[in-house]
Formats: sequence, structure tokens, C-alpha cells
Amino acid sequence: AILGPPEVNVTSCPNCINVTMKLPTSHLRDKGKLQSLIDIYTELDYIITLKSQDGEHKRPRQRTTEEVFSTVIGDLYPSRNYCVSVEITASLNRNSKPSPWKCVTADSEAQRQGYHEAAVAGAICVSLVIVAVLKCVHSAGFLLLRISLPQTLV
Repeated sequence: AILGPPEVNVTSCPNCINVTMKLPTSHLRDKGKLQSLIDIYTELDYIITLKSQDGEHKRPRQRTTEEVFSTVIGDLYPSRNYCVSVEITASLNRNSKPSPWKCVTADSEAQRQGYHEAAVAGAICVSLVIVAVLKCVHSAGFLLLRISLPQTLV
């Protein structure tokens, strides 16, 4: 039997990428219930191949006992495109089909910081606009304050 390909999803983080993998389904049944690869093999190995403008290299083999799992590949160059392909193997079965390539651009810390500052600045601007509009509406007499003043102050 050929293992794979797994489902792979890649998201970016500052100077890194997060690779989430889901094991392929098996076609074996036990008492009518479809068995997962973990049910069959207990643990599986996976190898991530990382491709960038510097070339392609396989990362060290890692082990999983989960159906869905993820790993972070760090120390990457910011704003550079990276692609990954994942291959699943078992100790008793080395026949595998790698996942299709999934690509993403690694974020930079500065970019993330910039997004944060823009969001804060945007929120302040919106708040000031709302305050200005309310002030105009109030001074034009459209917005009445519901504060009852004592008779002596009227």
C-alpha cells in the first residue's frame, strides 16, 4: 500500500512558516469502522522538503502519533517565498507519495510591527471622527442631553 499524500497547509509567521499536516485516510476497515493510519501503524514518520530560491533540502525525519499535527520551520529569511512538500512513511511501509507543493512568503518582524501600528493609528482616527461628528450634532441641537438641571440653575 502507498501512504499519502497528506493534506498540507502552510501559514506565515515572522521569519518562519507554520506547516500543518493531516494524515491521509486509509481504506482498511475493522468491524466496519474506517481505520486511521495511526490505528494501523501507531506512529508514523514525516519528512518535510523545503524549497526556496536557495534550492531544495529535506529536513530531518520527525515522528507523529497524531492525525493532525503541525511544526514551525524557523530562522527563515523574511519576505522570501518558501514551498513545502510532506512525505509520510511508517517503519513497516516506506512506500509513500509526497504532498503537492504548498507555498507561502515568510513575514518579517518589521512588517508585523507596521500592521500593528497602522491598526492603532486607524482606530485613533476613527475615534476622533466619531467624537467630532457627535460634537457637531450636539452643538446643532440634534442631540439633547438627558440631564435634568435643578430648578435654580435653569
